Amino acid sequence: MPEWVVEEGIGERRALLIDREKVLAAKLFWPGELQAGEEFGGKLLRKAGSRGMALHPSGREVLVDGLPREASEGASYRFILTRAAMTERGRFKLGAARSVESAGRIAANPFADGAPLRQLPAGAWDDIWQTASSGAVEFAGGSLLFATTPAMTLIDIDGELSPRELALAAVPEISRWLPLFDLGGSIGVDFPTLQTKADRKAVDEALDDALADFPHERTAMNGFGFVQIVARLEGPSLLHRFATSRVGMAARMALHRAEMVEGPGVTQLTVHPALKARLKPEWLAELERRTARPVRILADPGLAIEAATAQIVAHDD
Repeated sequence: MPEWVVEEGIGERRALLIDREKVLAAKLFWPGELQAGEEFGGKLLRKAGSRGMALHPSGREVLVDGLPREASEGASYRFILTRAAMTERGRFKLGAARSVESAGRIAANPFADGAPLRQLPAGAWDDIWQTASSGAVEFAGGSLLFATTPAMTLIDIDGELSPRELALAAVPEISRWLPLFDLGGSIGVDFPTLQTKADRKAVDEALDDALADFPHERTAMNGFGFVQIVARLEGPSLLHRFATSRVGMAARMALHRAEMVEGPGVTQLTVHPALKARLKPEWLAELERRTARPVRILADPGLAIEAATAQIVAHDD
């Protein structure tokens, strides 16, 4: 059976769903965020029909739905978070919740239920992180390019194969990376234009098979090759985090790389100057505690934001 495993990183928690060494899905949590699946008691601030606004114990406002008819403003009720708050380009989207009575089945929380590991399998998180950072997936004969917008995540397909061959070759890669990027909400896939109904039907059937284990709804391919997939949105995907918090993602990865190097001496972490300012003192203290080595931070404006390096150097005389 696939199993969620969780690593306590510095400044973040990382989770992977693994089945016999194969990574099926990934999730990321930053301390202080709200999490889908969390149950809480909150005061109802405003009500309009079955919807309203509640106050989370953290002091943040949360959109709520499924309120009973008799619910009244100022009273406290039990809610379950269905979506974490999200930052999008040009706006901030509040977290969302439903009353416990109307919530129905809520997806399991891997950070609460997953098996803790000191380290995730070597390289597994790094590969997903690098791919999400670039937004590009290469496969034999073509590539996928992911782009986030406030309305939906778009996937463009390009390559040298014939339109039918390219579309069919892209399907397994799409089904693989949707859960690896933790994508939800509205997802638009721009396949190459297929002229015949038979070709479009073949791609639709391939999508049915490939996405059988990915909870979603979708449209059939239209005459221009476009397919829309809609899945439960529980929080920011890895792609959304890179779009809105690239420096924060890179700073945490820099600490991860520094934690992975081994040997006696001093951990020398070389980063872009923008990252140096984001490395919190408590994060660096935790890095020193975990590695039992002092940490030295060097700034190099020639490095890309994502290209922090870590090495062990000798103590200064």
